[in-house]
Amino acid sequence: MRIGRLTLAATAIGALCALPVATVFVHLFAAGTPGVWQHLAQTVLPEYAANTLWLLVGVGIGVIAAGVSTAWLTAMHEFPGRRAFEWALILPLAMPAYVIAFVYTDLLQFVGPVQTWLREVTGWSKADYWFPDVRSLGGAVTMFILVLYPYVYLLARGAFLERSASLLEAGRTLGLGNTAVFFRVALPLARPAVVAGAALALMETIADFGTVSYFGVPTFTTGIYQAWFSMGERVVAAQLSAALLGFVVLVLLFERTSRRRKRFHETSQRTRVPSRQRLAGLPAAAATAVCAVPLALGFLLPAGLLLQMALGEGDAQFGPRFVQLAANSVTLAALTSALLVVLALLMAYSARLHPGVFSVNVNRVVGLGYAVPGLVIAVGVLIPLAHFDNALDAWMRSSFGISTGLLLTGGIAALAFAYVVRFFSIGLQTVDASLVKVRPSMDDAARSLGCGPVESLLRIHVPIMARGLFTAALLIFVEVMKELPATLVMRPFNFDTLATQVYTLAHDERLAEASTAALAIVVAGLIPLMAISRNIARARRMAGTELAPYEPAAEPAAR
Repeated sequence: MRIGRLTLAATAIGALCALPVATVFVHLFAAGTPGVWQHLAQTVLPEYAANTLWLLVGVGIGVIAAGVSTAWLTAMHEFPGRRAFEWALILPLAMPAYVIAFVYTDLLQFVGPVQTWLREVTGWSKADYWFPDVRSLGGAVTMFILVLYPYVYLLARGAFLERSASLLEAGRTLGLGNTAVFFRVALPLARPAVVAGAALALMETIADFGTVSYFGVPTFTTGIYQAWFSMGERVVAAQLSAALLGFVVLVLLFERTSRRRKRFHETSQRTRVPSRQRLAGLPAAAATAVCAVPLALGFLLPAGLLLQMALGEGDAQFGPRFVQLAANSVTLAALTSALLVVLALLMAYSARLHPGVFSVNVNRVVGLGYAVPGLVIAVGVLIPLAHFDNALDAWMRSSFGISTGLLLTGGIAALAFAYVVRFFSIGLQTVDASLVKVRPSMDDAARSLGCGPVESLLRIHVPIMARGLFTAALLIFVEVMKELPATLVMRPFNFDTLATQVYTLAHDERLAEASTAALAIVVAGLIPLMAISRNIARARRMAGTELAPYEPAAEPAAR
């Protein structure tokens, strides 16, 4: 394969990945059923916008508060349990938001164990007390905070550890106390990392369908689903998708404009890793509690309840049905991860051979899919592929008298394509991070020995990148296992996965039966998190952050 063909293939991949979003925007100006859009705008559209906005505000504040506080404590302080917390605090990422929503509904609803115990102890009836409704906008905000704060925690903790101790000590020599050093020195310097983590959490919030649908909170994602399935209005669904993309753009603009022209890099060429401040007594207990609460509520408690339900009541369909669901999920995840790794390797290698503005922009285009909600991608994929299937079938009927049926949308091909668009950014970034570790001199040596680009890639780059390629495949595999909105919309007839099974059983109020499939999804999500936690411990040892903690000096007197 010549280099020109490699670049052409990368460009074609970029165009295909841009197709769903382009389709959504093209239908923004299309004419649908008369009066439908006007009716939505006058009735439910303001509620969609208000609920989506309140979700973003509430989740943004919550994940920043939980993520920054736990990151600062584990990075800069020594207290009981700190070593366990620094890796365990990422575990809630393995818990999909819709799974934790089902668990807490079963726990906190009127017939659940908490309210039942409360009535038994107090003798109250339903009219004698008030209990917060978990299936509400506030409940949805809480669920998202519990599972998404690790995005902020990971990035903020890394930013705190990267700062030289001299910066913090300079603040103390100027008379700042520990609290003032945090708010006036450490936090402003870590702002890009905090905002980036919050932006990731907000995009996950925008993309969610299972949680808001189950809680009965009308948002753009629920509106898109209803417009497509209940009303049969694909144009309206595409227009609602375009409106939802507007919120995604606002989040991305917020993340970019928050930095403006400010610079946050280290100017000193001699940096020293900050040593930790030892806490004792009440401050140590408070630090342990601050770290324990989000971990317990975001992972330990829901995981324990899922395990209890799975062992105690379990899934009545457990057996051949469960095996088939797991096989469907694994097949989709394995197919997508293998395809995506190959395509990401092609894109990254093409950009390496032909660096420049064009290759950078093509890679940016394919990376935008992760910022686009899965339901929007599903709508953008189904519209053009359905047109293609119908046109091909009509041509084959008229020309040869043969019906081809729905070649793409009738099977898992369209669904796999949607997954590729959705998660291309994960594969591309992971593969690119591994590719940059291969020295350019190796490419020169390969060319001098007569190896072409493809032979160099297969014989030199791929063996060196094997661990990175496996990591990319693993991350994509887990994301596909958890993906719900696109799977609900695009799955073939009578084809269910573990995620759709959890959603269906929970919507039928068969929460105990949903526990087995939900627990399988959580276990799958733990696999990459275990690798990440191991890397955290390794990086800590290599960076030398296990220095002896220091005893803080007395607080400076107020001036």
